[in-house]
Amino acid sequence: MAQKWNMSGEYMEACSCEFLCPCIPKNSTTAATYDFCKVALAFSTTVGSYAGVSLNGVRWTMFAQSKAIMSEGGWIGGLVVDSSASDAQVDAIVALCTTPADQGVGMFAPMISDFRGVERHPIEFVRDGNNVSVKIGDLLDQSIEGVESFSIPGECVAIDNTSHPVNKRLNLATAIRNVISAFGIHWEDNTESTNGHFAPFDWSGEVA
Repeated sequence: MAQKWNMSGEYMEACSCEFLCPCIPKNSTTAATYDFCKVALAFSTTVGSYAGVSLNGVRWTMFAQSKAIMSEGGWIGGLVVDSSASDAQVDAIVALCTTPADQGVGMFAPMISDFRGVERHPIEFVRDGNNVSVKIGDLLDQSIEGVESFSIPGECVAIDNTSHPVNKRLNLATAIRNVISAFGIHWEDNTESTNGHFAPFDWSGEVA
């Protein structure tokens, strides 16, 4: 019997592309700024469950490196789950990220040809208004700043109706710090010109 799963919370990402990331408005069919895209997507789960396993409060990060045109596949991928998570919670996160699905990060699964495993480390995820940061030891140090909206004070300029698996609506941001060093993926750029996004996420589905 199929069992239902669900997960909701907050996410942020920063990548190696210059702002605004070319793949977002063109559904990942145009070339990245360079001959690759190196990205980390960090998640702070508020509530969730998978096959009876509670995912409340679990933090995790997906690392990826793609070709210039992301939709061509052939990605490198890896996962870090917060060290406070149980073995069952880690297994659930891995299943959600590596099993093809029509909701959430499972939409990336068919793109990954070189999955380099799972590590467990403390993850710091902080949101302060329109600024979001994530830190994982020496593996990841990213901080993004939302692009302020002049039409709606306190909110960010956003892009809507995207094909992004996290949310169809993403807040636009630039990376103040952008350092990735995990699973053989290395990137560092602190010029405050690279791309970032943040948004809530709310997914659900079924597992066999």
